[in-house]
Amino acid sequence: MASVTLGSSWVVVHHKHTCSSSIFTKPRSRSSPSLVTLTKPISLRSKRTVSSSSSIVASSVVTKEDSRSSSASSSSSPFDFMSYIISKAESVNKALDSAVPLREPLKIHEAMRYSLLAGGKRVRPVLCIAACELVGGQESVAMPAACAVEMIHTMSLIHDDLPCMDNDDLRRGKPTNHKVYGEDVAVLAGDALLSFAFEHLASATSSEVSPERVVRAVGELAKAIGTEGLVAGQVVDISSEGLDLNDVGLEHLEYIHLHKTAALLEASAVLGAIVGGGSDDEIERLRKFARCIGLLFQVVDDILDVTKSSKELGKTAGKDLIADKLTYPKIMGLEKSREFADKLNREARDQLLGFDSDKVAPLLALANYIAKRQN
Repeated sequence: MASVTLGSSWVVVHHKHTCSSSIFTKPRSRSSPSLVTLTKPISLRSKRTVSSSSSIVASSVVTKEDSRSSSASSSSSPFDFMSYIISKAESVNKALDSAVPLREPLKIHEAMRYSLLAGGKRVRPVLCIAACELVGGQESVAMPAACAVEMIHTMSLIHDDLPCMDNDDLRRGKPTNHKVYGEDVAVLAGDALLSFAFEHLASATSSEVSPERVVRAVGELAKAIGTEGLVAGQVVDISSEGLDLNDVGLEHLEYIHLHKTAALLEASAVLGAIVGGGSDDEIERLRKFARCIGLLFQVVDDILDVTKSSKELGKTAGKDLIADKLTYPKIMGLEKSREFADKLNREARDQLLGFDSDKVAPLLALANYIAKRQN
């Protein structure tokens, strides 16, 4: 098994259980968080299940025995995740720069590029590329899809920051788009990135990918950001501000974040697997992995919002508290939120059992990176 390291933290693959599913009915106990599914389109259940007890003999796959080891053997060389993510992010940045050049009308393209090229962790495109490579595809095949999800993510940030939404002045350490270009242009810049994401995915994807797979990828991405995905989460989030904690529970909060945050991360992994030639079984396993890390990302985000400064985060700290939004620390408390994050990290890695250990190393490390990030 390839060992995976991020700084001084070793990634150990545990095997317990997969992400669960339930129906959204009434608040559950706040002391026993679990991944839930709240609507049929966002079901966590795979159409094709994978038995964790399948017989896997080759030494080059992640197995239950591997998961029990606390460290890599001396013959294994550690996976350098930071070099990997920096390299992939640089490739993504170059591709984004090329995809959205500065041209007429200048103002709208300047505004699009201002937010699109403002930096960021590039977690979604890196996830897309890593998923593609895991199922046997190449980075170049995944890049249009990776750029598309980052364009849509950037659109969501531009619109989130508007005065009618979160009314934020700072994003990625810089003034938000509407502070620089005005609200009208910021709205249009987000709209332009949204529409161009689909154009880019459809037109720039390699001819090596079948038309059927391209259409499937377009459908997955559209579903992830509409009323069965990101938009649904946003609407419920807005409607939940100021609600009494006695009237809501973890299911309500998880509905918001499984849609608002996890859906686009899920689409990132699924798109990578689709264009990379993955089987239905591989696609569904990566879907569940991404669902886990998507919720993990939001739990960690909520924790950082109340434990870090604006300077450390590169965005306004404590804004959820000011807006009286529902967050995991608000409902569960800080320590229980941290425990929940650890549980989600374990459940995410469980989805990768049986994959080639070398190819799966970036995804294992990515889950740990999301869990341990500081901004």
